[in-house]
Amino acid sequence: MRQFRHGLVLGKFYPFHAGHEHLICAAAARCQQVTVQVLGSRQESIPLEVRRDWVAGRFPMLDVVAAMDEAEVDFDSPAAWDQHMEVIEPLLETPVDAVFSSDGYGAELARRLDAQWVRIDPGRASLPTSGTAVRADPAGHWWALSPQVRQWFCRRVVVLGAESTGSTTLARALAGYYRTRWVPEYGRTWSQIRPGGLEAPWHTAEFDLIAAEHLRQERDAMATAPIPLVISDTDVLATSIWHERYLGVSSPSVTELASRWRPDLYLLTGDEIPFVQDGLRDGERLRHGMQQRFRDVLADQQVAWAEVAGGLEERVRISVDLIDAVMAGGWQPADPLGWSIRSPAPPA
Repeated sequence: MRQFRHGLVLGKFYPFHAGHEHLICAAAARCQQVTVQVLGSRQESIPLEVRRDWVAGRFPMLDVVAAMDEAEVDFDSPAAWDQHMEVIEPLLETPVDAVFSSDGYGAELARRLDAQWVRIDPGRASLPTSGTAVRADPAGHWWALSPQVRQWFCRRVVVLGAESTGSTTLARALAGYYRTRWVPEYGRTWSQIRPGGLEAPWHTAEFDLIAAEHLRQERDAMATAPIPLVISDTDVLATSIWHERYLGVSSPSVTELASRWRPDLYLLTGDEIPFVQDGLRDGERLRHGMQQRFRDVLADQQVAWAEVAGGLEERVRISVDLIDAVMAGGWQPADPLGWSIRSPAPPA
């Protein structure tokens, strides 16, 4: 039989990390029911609904609720506590008899809820991480992030280009250099298995399928990559260009998806290398025109891009410099509300 009837865990989960998981697991092991409150502020740059979904995705069996809490973070102030409780109490459908936390604010919160404070891992001795530490260095705390959170933080670099410009070769080489995952071009896979083969007329629905499946594979790679970087061989934007090539017009659905699913960097492979026919390609006569279309589309969108030419070694060298600059830029999430306050605050 569980020790408590209803336990409460609250925090900003900014971002959600292994320390939070440990805390919630401890509450779930000792309570018949657990409510997890995700509290945020307009000041914070990771949307509240994203953080709520992180927690709910990891703990679908628990009651995960979210609300904005703009009250001053000063837990020595009774007035500030009153304001926090105006947010916390309405989120509880039934009274709680246990409050689980690592930090000292749990004592006062439990007192105000007429519950018992259960302190878990004081000083974070078992899991030495915090929201502050993760925000400062997501890559260094990659071990502490669940797949959904990794997906949000992961950088995505897309290698694309006209036929026979070496995009697949470069994507594979870059993934090997960084020892991370890469996503093969799903459009090529579909070309090999599509009903009717290459001679059958193309349809818009096929490009919707290609875009959706490639995006799904990118998300999977981003959630499981060993570092916060994934290399993708083409993407949804490239799929929209190929739709133009085969159907003569743009696809509103694929173009709209591309506008919402932007990478951190595009690398356009140059068309100065010899053309190689592999049985799936249109032919060299179309390559330079398609390459110019790629240039025009990339110049008209908001993501940084560069065209890389030369042999593979030179292309890798240029690409690594560009990718390293993206990674060095960091993530720079905004400080949470009350970050500079010295009083004990809920775990970030």
